[in-house]
Amino acid sequence: MELTQQKEVKTSGTKQLFDNPILEKLTRSHFSVPLTILIGISTFLSYWGLAKINLEVSTFAVLFTVGFFSWTLGEYFIHRYVFHMSEDKKWKKFIAYTFHGIHHEYPKDKDRIVMPPAGAILIGSIIFGLVWLIMQDFAFAFAPGFLLGYVTYAFVHYAIHAYQPPKNFLKWLWIYHSIHHYKHPDKYFGVSSPFWDLVFGSMRGKSKK
Repeated sequence: MELTQQKEVKTSGTKQLFDNPILEKLTRSHFSVPLTILIGISTFLSYWGLAKINLEVSTFAVLFTVGFFSWTLGEYFIHRYVFHMSEDKKWKKFIAYTFHGIHHEYPKDKDRIVMPPAGAILIGSIIFGLVWLIMQDFAFAFAPGFLLGYVTYAFVHYAIHAYQPPKNFLKWLWIYHSIHHYKHPDKYFGVSSPFWDLVFGSMRGKSKK
């Protein structure tokens, strides 16, 4: 398995990430496939929490909402500290480039804007498992909201890269994320919200690269 790397930003085209054709295929997907899978998982967990565990509707609604908005914090930390981790070791370079670096190199490659199905199932399962260890039955309310928060983020991220900016108040999302890609890759980590960039001071300042 060989991973090749380039750093120059390409405004079009794509790139083979792995020599192995199976691994290469697993890195690509139409955006609707993984999002449909995660919506299905979220729906099933919600049904189980309400119909089988008999969570109170009010309790479910509160935890679901908290989970949904908690994703914005998860989005920030994953983007900043995993996707843009320090590349001082070879394995870190491999992870950063495989999961995100190639997206920065080919930001218009529609097949790699959203996590592919295998990754969606794996990450969805890990998230639910971790939440269940902490919250037990309440995980069937919090986790669906968290996953749906990811779905919302992923749809916004895809739209930003796949379509022209709209002529309405949402145009700022396109501009905000473009600053991260083309001007300050070490800042502006929020995609669906700038809130945590404001909280952690990663919105302004000169790029270190």
